[in-house]
Amino acid sequence: MQNLSIALIQSQQFWEDKKRNLEHFEQHLENVTEPVDLIVLPEMFNTSFSMNAQSIAEKMDGPSINWLKQKAATHQCAITASLVIEEGKEFYNRMVVVDQHGVIAKYDKRHLFRMADEHQHYSPGNERVVFNLKGWNILLQVCYDLRFPVFSRNKTIGNDTEYNAIIYVANWPEKRADIWCTLLRARAIENQAYVVGVNRVGIDGNDISYSGDSQMIDPWGNVNFQFAKNEEGVKILTLQQETIEHIREAFPAFKDAD
Repeated sequence: MQNLSIALIQSQQFWEDKKRNLEHFEQHLENVTEPVDLIVLPEMFNTSFSMNAQSIAEKMDGPSINWLKQKAATHQCAITASLVIEEGKEFYNRMVVVDQHGVIAKYDKRHLFRMADEHQHYSPGNERVVFNLKGWNILLQVCYDLRFPVFSRNKTIGNDTEYNAIIYVANWPEKRADIWCTLLRARAIENQAYVVGVNRVGIDGNDISYSGDSQMIDPWGNVNFQFAKNEEGVKILTLQQETIEHIREAFPAFKDAD
């Protein structure tokens, strides 16, 4: 396990306009000018949070996955985001981790946002996913999953825990921004893990406003960084191996978990 460098990209998104979204994220990626291990993009990065599943869905070998693969090759790193995937006759809000060789991890959003009828258009995932990147075990989560702490609860495995970090990608509205910030911090504290939350900015096709508030929180609950509201940009941050080791030794509350 070594320090892990992550680039958070907080951006506006364009309603169901894949070409424009990919071009816009490409501009942001030009500002990733130093080596990183992982780049994080928002939920439904290529379309915004749309319920028009049939018209925006792609297969796993579709153009947006191929675009992610190309950008991962350019930056010699992994990239994660969610997008709408069709598999069989089902549609999923699927979070993927892609490197230059293809998809190395995938997670289907478990908790579908019924207040937007997401559960009427998409199928829920049936498992949670922890993947390994350079010695870091990372839990993948999407937006509304943040409200369900039992699902993300870190497990005690011997003298260690199941994962070291959680990544949330989201389209989380501005009117509930305080809840977003509060729950991200809570997930970090209760699971003694780094939490990275990447949200969008701007206004979507349903006139819903997003302020972003993308951030990284360390296992002690300290907000190491938070984007300014409504700001677009790239921030490169480091998950510190030493911080994980310190909290495991100095405050091993995970050993008393239920």
